[in-house]
Amino acid sequence: MKRLAAALLAAYMFTSCEAADSSFSEPETASDMTYCQQEREQLGELADGYVPVNYQHMAGEWFPYMHYENYMHGKSEDEFRESVRELYSAAKAEGINTLFLHVHPCGDAYYRSEIFPRGTSWDGDYDPFAVMIEEAHKLGLSVHAWLNPLRCQTTERMKALPDSFVVKQWTENGIAKEVNGRWYLDPSCTETDELLRDCIREIITNYDVDGIHIDDYFYPTTAPEFDAEEFAASGSTDLGEWRRSNCTRMVRAMYDEVKSCDSRVEFGISPQGSISGNYDSQFADVRLWSGEKGYCDYIVPQLYFGFENESCPFAETLALWETMTCPDVRLVAGLGAYKLGKADKWAGAAGENEWIESPDIIQRQIELVEKSSVSGYALYR
Repeated sequence: MKRLAAALLAAYMFTSCEAADSSFSEPETASDMTYCQQEREQLGELADGYVPVNYQHMAGEWFPYMHYENYMHGKSEDEFRESVRELYSAAKAEGINTLFLHVHPCGDAYYRSEIFPRGTSWDGDYDPFAVMIEEAHKLGLSVHAWLNPLRCQTTERMKALPDSFVVKQWTENGIAKEVNGRWYLDPSCTETDELLRDCIREIITNYDVDGIHIDDYFYPTTAPEFDAEEFAASGSTDLGEWRRSNCTRMVRAMYDEVKSCDSRVEFGISPQGSISGNYDSQFADVRLWSGEKGYCDYIVPQLYFGFENESCPFAETLALWETMTCPDVRLVAGLGAYKLGKADKWAGAAGENEWIESPDIIQRQIELVEKSSVSGYALYR
């Protein structure tokens, strides 16, 4: 999608910022709308096309690829457009101002890519990401392209890919590795960094995105054999520390690429909510990424826990993330709305039925977030 002309941009920006403002009766503080105000001030100075819009106080929602089968596959452009318009309008009506749109979930693409194969639910001759961006921006919603950095195709799907795709080629040289019937890129390989840089550059260059967003798919296994050869060659003696350094190098490469493409585009990370889980199972150094400038603009831990969760109670876990996050990184609370009405078998005896017995739990969590120093919330439905 070509960048908008500067003259059209000015008209759009005033409309989109004001439309986004209408989701809230009044901003909580003057800083809530800081980004829109800054963009308005800069309009007269910028002549390079689209100006990214992001909100100091984020109210986000994830739109995962698993649902594309319902409203993308087998649909005409008009049918698809109508579906996303309804989805985004409903989100906006609930106060959402930022969308995380899944465009690179499994080593594939739901946008026009010269690097990755098409996602399996995309069978039309239109560009679904262009449609999603257009409909979201009409509503004044910020669009963050959601990527899974390491997860690739299933074994069956990988076999069916043409050999021309790099993810297929890497199954032969060890950069991609198979775990439980699915392929993953190895974060110890610097080639992985470069491919992710290419992915980000392709998206930011061709689409009017406001951010790039990755979630919690880092190392797919704790098994030492996953990268035993690379670890042995590294000369390191601590596998956990070595793996965490690999993920940090990869994250920094992605952040740097975003900023080199357009410093105004944001980069965000959504790790799992359990801090020990990040370190011990996925080797994600979230204390570093949230605690120092230069790894992300915002971090959205997936705090999919009830207040009575025995291992990670929501309020206490949120407070712990607050202590870890520096002023240069905005902390946003990821909320698990998908759990409503369901038993949570991982929450312990005290919290197992909380999501059934407390239908107002998400609202209470939002109220707690609003009273804290946290810069908003994001819903996974």
